[in-house]
Amino acid sequence: MTPTLIAALAGAGLLATVGGGWLVARRGRSARIASPEEAATAAEDAHPGFVVAGAVVGADGGGALAVAANGRVAALARRGRRLVSREVSWRAIRSTADGIVVETGDRRLGDVELAGVDVLDIRRLAPAARSSEMASG
Repeated sequence: MTPTLIAALAGAGLLATVGGGWLVARRGRSARIASPEEAATAAEDAHPGFVVAGAVVGADGGGALAVAANGRVAALARRGRRLVSREVSWRAIRSTADGIVVETGDRRLGDVELAGVDVLDIRRLAPAARSSEMASG
């Protein structure tokens, strides 16, 4: 083997190792919802007439909740590169020790978890007209 061939093989091996490592790291990284603004835009795009009054994203970026000015509510989660939004009723939202869980009823989306979000955060989003509905749900 010539020194040139050895160098070429070593370079190819290094490139394969670095490329493979990058792919493994990329797959292991979960996509986050970056901001309440991103969640609001996705909810407005997904649901006709949905004008967001407020949105909140879980501390881990795994889930979000957007509330429209008329009281409609949407749960959001990232699935691959897409941000998926489903409209839900207020009764689908429940508090847990770790945050908020939204039971979407959608098999593909599943339950949406908002880590570190509490009931007070959700109440701040809710229009005054819906406060009694939340309390009874």
